[in-house]
Amino acid sequence: MTTPTPPAAPPATAPTTTPTAPAGAPKRLGNGELRAMVAKVLADNAGTELTPRTIAHTLNRSSGAVGNACKVLADRGEAEVASTSPLAYRATATTASAAAPTITPAPPRTSRPKTPKPTTSAPPAAPVPAPAGAGGSAAGSAGVITGPVKRPNGMDYHPRLLSGMPDVTALRRLRDAGVAALMYGPPGTGKTSVVEAAFPDCITVQGDGDTVVADFVGDYTKTPDGEFVFVHGPLVRAMRDGVPLFIDDATLIPPTVLAVVYPAMDGRRQIVIKANGGEVVDATPGFYVVAGHNPGVHGAVLTDALASRFSVQVQVSSDYDLADQLGVDKKAVRVARNLATRQERGEVGWAPQLRELLAFKKIAAVLGTDAAAGNLVGIAPEEDRATVAAVVRDAFGRTVAPLALGARITTKP
Repeated sequence: MTTPTPPAAPPATAPTTTPTAPAGAPKRLGNGELRAMVAKVLADNAGTELTPRTIAHTLNRSSGAVGNACKVLADRGEAEVASTSPLAYRATATTASAAAPTITPAPPRTSRPKTPKPTTSAPPAAPVPAPAGAGGSAAGSAGVITGPVKRPNGMDYHPRLLSGMPDVTALRRLRDAGVAALMYGPPGTGKTSVVEAAFPDCITVQGDGDTVVADFVGDYTKTPDGEFVFVHGPLVRAMRDGVPLFIDDATLIPPTVLAVVYPAMDGRRQIVIKANGGEVVDATPGFYVVAGHNPGVHGAVLTDALASRFSVQVQVSSDYDLADQLGVDKKAVRVARNLATRQERGEVGWAPQLRELLAFKKIAAVLGTDAAAGNLVGIAPEEDRATVAAVVRDAFGRTVAPLALGARITTKP
């Protein structure tokens, strides 16, 4: 049989880590395993800028999942964003400590044989209930959640009200009804958290301006013996496994690329993979699409075509009461509330969200309250910095400066 020719050559600059793929079915990774493997690739290529797609090529895993792992590493300081166009990451001094001792790439998959399409239309299958998730209780997927819900990373998510019911419950009921949901709001407000709490089995695609169709449906990859096989992407896996697909930062993805998902969302519930010889993939009951949108992020465009596919659009804002309950300094919460009010009035363009407040708590525990307050000023956009500094000064009763290195430390003889 003739070996298919891949549509594009492998990345010109590949990581130096060259593991051998094991035979057999791919091993299901435990919590944090992929992140540790990504950290090892970065650590083994210290000083080199690597895109999520390049790392995914080395590990033979989804570029969306790898992108998520890179984002978490960067949030923890165990990697850094080296460039934003294209998005690339680089190892830091702490990356090696987060790295896995070895890497286990996923073995190449062979494409499934095509299943003849039935000549008559089958009635729609009943939706598959979503899992209740640890920490919550449900009578099927439509039951009401009680108490915190465990996210896949082990952290607790505290449900919030949406139309009179817990948001986790509402999202699961929307899935049962086949109503796609778009979660929108500033970065750091908890869009990803609520989706992961509602659907712990979801498969995530991290969108950006460089996302291509192959990041959804898959692409050819080279096996250790030199053969090229088609490895299916996250959209195909979600459709076949009957699990939700979460498209994060969906409005950063070029509209022509995002259109590949639309046939799977409408009554067809089917896609055709042109790159793999016109392979037809049908969605298994339980497949569902939910997306995230950051309106204030540069390049984010909510097109009419995208908006029309998501019948429910839910605004997600920071829960400052939760920040209080989680032990964040009340003065920092007061700063955030003040700036959020000014933001609503159009006086400033930025306000700390829950993510920044949780970071404040961690920084204060390590470097002190003044350093954490100074960091709030430092992370504010330059055009809003003077206003943020004034609000911080009023709340804390003193002027604080953004974090900066001081004079060189000298020792007396």
